[in-house]
Amino acid sequence: MTAETTQETASAAAGARRYTTVAITLHWLIAAAIVFQIILGLRMASEPKGPATYAIFQLHKSIGVTILLLSLARLAWRLFHKPPPHPAGQARWETVASQIVHAAFYVIMIGLPLTGWIMVSASKLTIPTVLYGAIPWPHLPFLPELAAGPKHLWHEIGETGHGLLVYLTFGLLALHLGAVAKHQLLDRDEVFGHMAAGAKPGWKEPRAWLAAAGLVAVIAAGYLYKPAVKPHAAPAAPANIADAQVRAPSAEPATPATAAPTAATPPAAEPAAPAAPDTALKDPVAWTVAKSSTLGFTASWAGDAIEGQFTRWTADILFSPQALDRSKLTVSIDMASASTGDAQRDSSLPSDDFFATASHPKATFTASKFRKTGEGRFVADGTLELRGVKKPLSLPFSLKIDGDTATARGVTTLDRTAFGVGQGEWASTDQIGGKVKVSFAITAKRT
Repeated sequence: MTAETTQETASAAAGARRYTTVAITLHWLIAAAIVFQIILGLRMASEPKGPATYAIFQLHKSIGVTILLLSLARLAWRLFHKPPPHPAGQARWETVASQIVHAAFYVIMIGLPLTGWIMVSASKLTIPTVLYGAIPWPHLPFLPELAAGPKHLWHEIGETGHGLLVYLTFGLLALHLGAVAKHQLLDRDEVFGHMAAGAKPGWKEPRAWLAAAGLVAVIAAGYLYKPAVKPHAAPAAPANIADAQVRAPSAEPATPATAAPTAATPPAAEPAAPAAPDTALKDPVAWTVAKSSTLGFTASWAGDAIEGQFTRWTADILFSPQALDRSKLTVSIDMASASTGDAQRDSSLPSDDFFATASHPKATFTASKFRKTGEGRFVADGTLELRGVKKPLSLPFSLKIDGDTATARGVTTLDRTAFGVGQGEWASTDQIGGKVKVSFAITAKRT
């Protein structure tokens, strides 16, 4: 224990003229965090949903947990260190009001993060909390495992409590700032000096102006903060993509295509590279896909492109350009393997609001009808079963066969709402677009 700390502790026990250094530091840190948190909350409520707002929400959770920990530390410190006395001659009602406001501040400093924690833990989307993108933070015990009814009730309790405490925060801040101004400018006592060592009463006190400037700076920072989002960063193809036992020509992501009006009406196939003369394949041939093959998708969120891949999928393909009537294709996709490069966002995709992987773990595309639409261009007409819904789908692709190696590229556009991907608030297409582009890039060897 340092000499300063010993002196402060002794002074506090005797009725110090200001708070301890630890208490002052915690006070200003918590105050700045609460004001910044309020601005983030206002932005979350008013700005369109999208990657940026999602990132703000994650930061909001991180700051909330930080406020909770700092507030618990502040409360523990307060229990063992007496605060400075109230000004001599202060009216009894002012003393009582001050005590009530201080107690209420502890209620919001601890209650707001706790109710937010309840909301996150009881949310239908089990999105993990990772503090500042680096430190995992658990959900509250038992809430994530509750049945849908009780879980929804707890979410409503947390949401209602959080909202009420937000309004209480606005009122307390107004009372607190007003009281500080009264003591500093009208009563001209040393109350402000309790939290600003050395401060003197009156409007000329530089520490008071510094505190006011700090308040403005924190508010401005809350509005000016722009989260770093990576909407265009598709995840790298994993090594185990070789598990895709594809026996047909493959493809790489094509250039964005114009959205089709329905899942059954595909866009035109991308221009094919000059095709080498096909080897005479009078009968369908089995093909095995190389590790570099990819199956990707692109969706829009508040106007931003969200790119991803399915990292686990299998395919059985028998194909020959000279035997289209006997060619077959079956692709099975593990929907839980969807990856967009954002772990927290990806954790919500398997939920019932999106892919519902618990009841529909696989999506399957089957085709037994192929058409040639040009030199090196084909269309596979088949059926896609996704989330328990079957819809016809035509998949255009370009193909090049060079000896025992085949390469194919294709792209089509699906209407996610036709398959029920996006339930509740996510069913609307005003934020998350209804059209999703699916593309593939495959290099395959003749078996």
